[in-house]
Amino acid sequence: MKQLCAVVVTLPLLFVGAPAEAQFDSVGALDFQTSGSPQAQEHFLRGVAILHSFGWKQAIVEFQAAQRIEPDFAMAYWGESLCYNHPLFNEQDGESPRQVLARLAPTRTERLAKAPTEREKGFLEAVEILWGEGEWRDNRVAYMEAMDRLYERYPDDDEVATFTAVATLSAARAMNDRSFRYEIRAGAIALKVFGKNPDHPGAPHYAIHAFDDPTHAPLALPSALRYAEIAPAVAHARHMPTHIFIQHGMWDRVSGNNQVAYDAARALWQPGNSLGDAIHPLDWGQYGDLQLGDYAKARLWIERIEAMSSEGGFLEGGARGQAGTARAMNTTSLLKARYIVETEDWKIVPITDELSANELLATALSAARLGDQTTLRQAEAALGSARGGRTEIMQKMAGALLHAGMGHASVATGLMDEAEAAILEMAPPRGSASPIKPVFELYGEILLGLDQPTEAAEKFETALVRMPNRPRSLLGLARAYAQSGNDEGAAEAYKQLTEVWAGRTSFDGYQEAMRFLQGQG
Repeated sequence: MKQLCAVVVTLPLLFVGAPAEAQFDSVGALDFQTSGSPQAQEHFLRGVAILHSFGWKQAIVEFQAAQRIEPDFAMAYWGESLCYNHPLFNEQDGESPRQVLARLAPTRTERLAKAPTEREKGFLEAVEILWGEGEWRDNRVAYMEAMDRLYERYPDDDEVATFTAVATLSAARAMNDRSFRYEIRAGAIALKVFGKNPDHPGAPHYAIHAFDDPTHAPLALPSALRYAEIAPAVAHARHMPTHIFIQHGMWDRVSGNNQVAYDAARALWQPGNSLGDAIHPLDWGQYGDLQLGDYAKARLWIERIEAMSSEGGFLEGGARGQAGTARAMNTTSLLKARYIVETEDWKIVPITDELSANELLATALSAARLGDQTTLRQAEAALGSARGGRTEIMQKMAGALLHAGMGHASVATGLMDEAEAAILEMAPPRGSASPIKPVFELYGEILLGLDQPTEAAEKFETALVRMPNRPRSLLGLARAYAQSGNDEGAAEAYKQLTEVWAGRTSFDGYQEAMRFLQGQG
């Protein structure tokens, strides 16, 4: 029997052959006992720590290093196989991890025989299920069940616990379960580990994913505040806290965390690599800057995605070929459309088949605000044939604007009622606004235009529960309260708006807020 090796690490890393910019500051601290030799265990632990932050490519390097030192180290192959399991994304590469396991031994029985302890056998048995034949969605559920059984045997083992937590989150996604029971269980497990080890990289990461919704987000705020400090080596770890910061309307942190996440992703990137880690914080970073009213920075994010789209990382297949290129192009159109909507710098563009649903909605909003009913009608019709899970909702929003402009109040509110019902059937808001103009916010604005301030206030209140601290919703709520005679409520909303837009003294909304507040004083 090999000697069990446990190491607690807070690891500075520098990968051989990587540029100087790729030096890692740290990846977290964990204690994971295995039967590997001390030399192999060091690389193994580094791999696990990085894996917990979804730094899959970097983790593979470490697991393979452990294998070279100890070719029969079963857990090193277990770890590498999990680098192909992107548990919270609707993608799965089943062939690569099977090849990894086959390098350890050709059959399942032979591989399990190389795991010297029952605990290690349990980990290995679970991934054998995950990478077995069958539908990957079913395999994810079966993998969770296998990890549940292991967790029952080792309830005080932090690594068994954290891998059970992420397996549970993955299964919930695979089952499309919206009851939150799986997320709550996963989050509870993760927070238990986080309480024992506040430097563990996986515990706060999985707690953030588990509680990424308006109702449960406060449970993950301590995790979000800590996580980026635990694993600054991995771009995803720098971005991930913003899932919770957005849920709290903490725009300065949304902007700052995504800037450093983008910087880290760019520093680590090499030709042929995916730029997915750079695209995601770029998207969310712009959203945060738009809420802060930093429109110059918001334009810079657009320039960045345009430049990235012309680099070899996309055009030569580094972003997973055509899918990656499509993601870059979709993000570019999203950022441009969002900029128009959030700045209210309205822009009419010709309606073409090439426009995305987001661009069509931005054009519809622009046309409504500029009184161009012809373009608005065209945009509404085009949304009827556009693709995407929320395009039907967007079409109803455009239709409501069209009928409101024609004085058809009941038709407009009826369409918004339908849009409201549809959005409530979907998962709660996660991340930036989708659609790019929130349904409840637009509904409130339409009701204000129809001289129904009391009803409008209710919509803005709901908008702010779903997406706290959005300045456009705050401005709408303040106006609705003021028009309905609730001066106290209006003053509170205006004051909050001036805090979000601090220093944006040229903004009409800011000036409006200050006039009201000064008049109250």
